[in-house]
Amino acid sequence: EGTKLKVAIEAGIHDTVGIDLVAMSVNDIVVQGAEPLLFLDYFATGKLDVAIGTEVVKGVAEGCRQAGCALVGGETAEMPGMYARGDYDVAGFALGAVERDQVLPRRDMAEGDVVLGIASSGVHSNGFSLVRRIVSDGGLKYDAPAPFAKNETLGRALLAPTRIYVKSALALIRSGHVKGFAHITGGGLTENAPRVVPDDLDIEIDLGAWKLPPVFQWLARAGGVEEREMLRTFNCGIGMLAIVPAEHATQAQSILTAAGERVFRLGHIIPGKGEPV
Repeated sequence: EGTKLKVAIEAGIHDTVGIDLVAMSVNDIVVQGAEPLLFLDYFATGKLDVAIGTEVVKGVAEGCRQAGCALVGGETAEMPGMYARGDYDVAGFALGAVERDQVLPRRDMAEGDVVLGIASSGVHSNGFSLVRRIVSDGGLKYDAPAPFAKNETLGRALLAPTRIYVKSALALIRSGHVKGFAHITGGGLTENAPRVVPDDLDIEIDLGAWKLPPVFQWLARAGGVEEREMLRTFNCGIGMLAIVPAEHATQAQSILTAAGERVFRLGHIIPGKGEPV
């Protein structure tokens, strides 16, 4: 969650951070090939504001609904010495299950496998220290209109909740046509993608295969952030990668699209030494 919470607190928008909290946990579980089963949340604050606490937990419940997992309990802590008035923190824990022989990534990843990119819903939950700096350097307010989105405030647009990929990823897993997933979080494409491929392979991605969404175009322009830094900090419009056999790539794309995702064919696996190309 990190500094995205600061934006939520400053903007006074508390109903989406709970979804982010669940998303960051369950998306990390499904990339192992596992199905998330249960979630527990922890909400800490100086003095409990019931209205804010309710909004946050409502978001947690919505995230669990989207992920198909149960919210089985949680903890609320009041620590006046730890948190300034109005500040709060959230953390969470998810548990999932997978048969031992079904764990991803699979060992048979090979040259020629296709890399599919699944669209993100926005900034998700990473790079917010930089986002906050760009907003503050630009003298912008979170309740002002977003420069990159129609009919939305900047706060609401930046707080768009992290997309939960559980149901679409499980559909692809059940088809048997996926060798690995990479959840694109902190470190962006360049640091998350190589983790799923063996050391003797690389991922080659065509940056022209999808269009940089408006929020990232704005961040790059307003912050003077160069391409390499953008790719290392943000998801840049791709929240999840799926590595699939070339002969099943079209089918895999159809399964994800039928499950409601926007999918791009980004590139393929090439021989290499575990560095993104």
